[in-house]
Amino acid sequence: MAQAARLSGFPEWLPADRIVEERVIDLLKHTFELNGFAALHTRAVEPIAALAKEGEIDKEVFAVSRLHEEPGDAKTPLGLHFDLTVPFARYVVENAGHLAFPFKRYQIQPVWRGERPQDGRYREFIQADIDIVAEDTLPDHFEVEVPLVMAQAFGELAELGVPPVRILANNRRLLEGFTRGLGLEDVTPVLRCIDKLDKIGPDRVGELLAAEAGADAAQQRLLLDLAAIESTTGEFAEAVTALGITDPLLDEGLESLTRLLDAANRQQPGIVVAQLKIARGLDYYTGSVYETQLVGHESIGSVASGGRYDALATTGKKTYPGVGMSIGVSRLMSRLVGRNRMVQASRSVPSAVLVAVSDESHRDDAAAVANLLRRRGIPVDVSPSASKFGKQIKYADRRGIPFVWFLDGETGHEVKDIRSGEQISADPELWAPPVEDLWPSVSKVTAAD
Repeated sequence: MAQAARLSGFPEWLPADRIVEERVIDLLKHTFELNGFAALHTRAVEPIAALAKEGEIDKEVFAVSRLHEEPGDAKTPLGLHFDLTVPFARYVVENAGHLAFPFKRYQIQPVWRGERPQDGRYREFIQADIDIVAEDTLPDHFEVEVPLVMAQAFGELAELGVPPVRILANNRRLLEGFTRGLGLEDVTPVLRCIDKLDKIGPDRVGELLAAEAGADAAQQRLLLDLAAIESTTGEFAEAVTALGITDPLLDEGLESLTRLLDAANRQQPGIVVAQLKIARGLDYYTGSVYETQLVGHESIGSVASGGRYDALATTGKKTYPGVGMSIGVSRLMSRLVGRNRMVQASRSVPSAVLVAVSDESHRDDAAAVANLLRRRGIPVDVSPSASKFGKQIKYADRRGIPFVWFLDGETGHEVKDIRSGEQISADPELWAPPVEDLWPSVSKVTAAD
């Protein structure tokens, strides 16, 4: 069989790196559950009609079809979900009668986007989402809670070497009100252009505003002046007012973003920053929007983003407004275990012990010892061959397994710590490795490493 070509944009981590990823996910789950979020898992596919209506994401949706289609398949073409918010909104509508509102959930699943792969951006990647959804009305304080929970999650990830973060916030009503106050009624292309500011720079954004939104030179300048405003306090509102644009929706957005910053600063000073160029590309956001930067790694873009959506989940008669954020777990992994590795696992396999096999006729005896240790919660492997003990020790060493068990040592059962060379008598019903060796650990990479 010919070797399959490597597919760009579909990361496949080595076993030791997968241990790092699992540790990241475990820390996120723990933080989310500490804050009252319940776990969900939704299907991988949605009708393309539901996916393609959200902004310009339709060109990035992977369509799904069967090689042997049946006549009914074409009636509802399917695509892989590009985020977890759209399927969650659908889930809420379908299960509203079984949910208690406000409903807080987290999801950690793969998503798929047909975009061009690049540093930290993949076509298949894991997202970790939290959302809070209410029935009819969503109190503003949830727009504060969500980014602070994300800040807490990144605080937990700091033990793995994840750098500090800044959570950047804006408000879509502020942007829309400012745009309308300028006399530009088609808001969507303005948001789309402003959202590209970090990628293409102000000069090119000005050109796009003229071409796509019909903005004249004065309107371009004011929009770029707005996008340049940044503050850790509510003082940003004064800078916006000084630009001389008025609109009722602008006032609502300014008031909402000021409340968000003031409330966030009372709990975690400086963690949330007002940055008025944050627009977020998806059309379903209606209030606060967020992006998160790793300090010192801003080049990879936002590692967590989201916002408030008021009309995404609706039956027509009843609406379920929500607010949420997503962490790009795979994007984080690109920094943690990438070219300039920041963290490492202590070993590449779960096993803490390798049971040596002196002769194939004694393999059942080795398996019996392994089962005794496993019943006591100790992860164990049995040597794949009855080679010389030196080779079996090398086999364990290559995998990072710290202990090798011998059934027929000088004193009977003996276990060897292959790092120190210490070998002692051991009873499989009593012996246990040190707690720090029981399971693989994840630690920061140091200069010595």
